[in-house]
Amino acid sequence: MQAGQTPVFVMNTGPERQSGRKAQISNITAAKTVADVIRTCLGPKSMLKMILDPMGGILLTNDGNAILREIDVAHPAAKNMIELSRTQDEECGDGTTSVIILAGEILAQSLPQLERDIHPVVIISAYNKALTEALSIIARISIPIDTANDDEMLALIKTSIGTKFVVRWSDLMCRLALQAVRTVASDVADQASVKTVDIKRYARVEKVPGGEIEESRVLSGVMLNKDVTHPKMRRRIHNPRIILLDCPLEYKKGESQTNMEMSKEDDWNRALQIEEEQIKAMCDKLVEFKPDLIFTEKGVSDYAQHILLKANVTAMRRVRKSDNNRIARAVGATIVNRIEDLRDSDVGTQCGLFNVEKIGDEYFSFLTDCTSPKACTILLRGPSKDILNEVERNLQDAMSVARNVLFNPLLSPGGGATEMAISVGLHARARTITGVEGGPFRAVADAMEVVPRTLVQNAGGSVVRVLTELRAKHANGENSWGINGETGKIVDMKAYGLYESASVKVQILKTAIEAARMLLRVDDVVQAIRKEKQQQQGQEQGPPPEELAEG
Repeated sequence: MQAGQTPVFVMNTGPERQSGRKAQISNITAAKTVADVIRTCLGPKSMLKMILDPMGGILLTNDGNAILREIDVAHPAAKNMIELSRTQDEECGDGTTSVIILAGEILAQSLPQLERDIHPVVIISAYNKALTEALSIIARISIPIDTANDDEMLALIKTSIGTKFVVRWSDLMCRLALQAVRTVASDVADQASVKTVDIKRYARVEKVPGGEIEESRVLSGVMLNKDVTHPKMRRRIHNPRIILLDCPLEYKKGESQTNMEMSKEDDWNRALQIEEEQIKAMCDKLVEFKPDLIFTEKGVSDYAQHILLKANVTAMRRVRKSDNNRIARAVGATIVNRIEDLRDSDVGTQCGLFNVEKIGDEYFSFLTDCTSPKACTILLRGPSKDILNEVERNLQDAMSVARNVLFNPLLSPGGGATEMAISVGLHARARTITGVEGGPFRAVADAMEVVPRTLVQNAGGSVVRVLTELRAKHANGENSWGINGETGKIVDMKAYGLYESASVKVQILKTAIEAARMLLRVDDVVQAIRKEKQQQQGQEQGPPPEELAEG
């Protein structure tokens, strides 16, 4: 092959290659191992994992996604399982532990089917039918929720963080999450019936170590880790007029490297004078709009600060793009790229108070009391960075659950009740299936029991007795009975008040079964080597016989 061509992949038939049944068993074992790592992280009695990173830092969490993001695995099937958790987190923000446990169990239940010489394609076909049936069961047992009812929404959000580290402050965290989601929820401009809730971009979490967790709050506006550019500028302004810029308030520099040759001293002085005149013209243009506050993403020169100070205008420079976008949403301003394009309608007037406070060793600027903010900042206080990081992860889960319910206001019973209802329903349906597909169909039904079983195990209860009682309840059509994660006993979820978002349950099922289907299709694991490695092996073995003969 000529130099410069694309690398080729060759089949390495050494010990790295696995095929047929051996490859399938290897993949299932790897998936089950990953599931076993975080099995103890399910439920309110879940255990914490302490993960040490190579730099010496520690991660203390029981969040399945956070754990799997940090651990390093070599097996391709294990990497695939970890990817499931990330998918679930991006799609729903909750259920990351459940999806791994369920996918691992479905694959473990597939092993006896493979040993009975049932073809993987037949097993996959049965799984597709089981998924369709399971989704119809979830739709049947789900109940609607009134998203305007605070008590119902808070009870729902509480279930998502009832198993987390912040359960001690669950009431506070639930209120923070609900307030933040309602703040950033807005209608799409051209479709009033369509909502957009961008918590990633417009609900920023600021973690400030110190104080108590009870001091955390949602600001009706934006908080920045910034101070004013000049020490004499105002640090507290009521009802400020705010201008947002994406251009510098300093000497205009050439786009690329610029050289200027001066033959006279007067030319040099004139060049400096022009620069000052240019800055003064920019500042005068801004002052015409009578602003109290100017934010810019670029720099502000000393001369510009001096002119703005004389005009009693406060300026802040080098604001992050994301922060500037949030300020624009909160105060009703428009970010302007050129000062010449500034109009009176671009000035933000919806902010009630601007003030600068010192928290710990750093200065923070607050834009609060906004009339209708579409962006907010959640200020988290706490004893240490590690604890604040865990609180933030739990709060993100809570906000994701609240967001999901705004889009799909359906709830399904929690505590493993939904999974047990699916298991009993699939077993009943399996009796009507003839042929070899019945076995794999029952395998999915058995796998569904892993969630209630794990909840009982983590709570220290008697698995066989409790699951037998729970099966009997569901066989009688009492679909709302599940496991109390605190005691490990069965309880009616209607009376207990434990409901979860149905959209999370649906996503867990789809992701877990899709992962199982994909890994069952794999019948050959081949390590690919690049052309460079192939050439290196060829050099070690010596030239081919044809070249020797010619020599």
